[in-house]
Amino acid sequence: MISQFRFFIQLSDQEYLNYYAGGAINVHVKTEEGLRIQFPASALKPWITHNGIHGYFMIKFDKNHKLIELTKLK
Repeated sequence: MISQFRFFIQLSDQEYLNYYAGGAINVHVKTEEGLRIQFPASALKPWITHNGIHGYFMIKFDKNHKLIELTKLK
């Protein structure tokens, strides 16, 4: 069974640098359903800009809670 969640994230470039530099390994977010989830910060790398990371995302986990896919929503 696949679980999927939507969430909004807003990280400045400096906040993401903390993850990138190893200051934190996982990102913790609150989903639209109100659940708190975590996933590897490296999964956000494709969306980092000079302004950081901002937007709505969809995340999917497998039955073992392993990240399958992270996509940015438009």
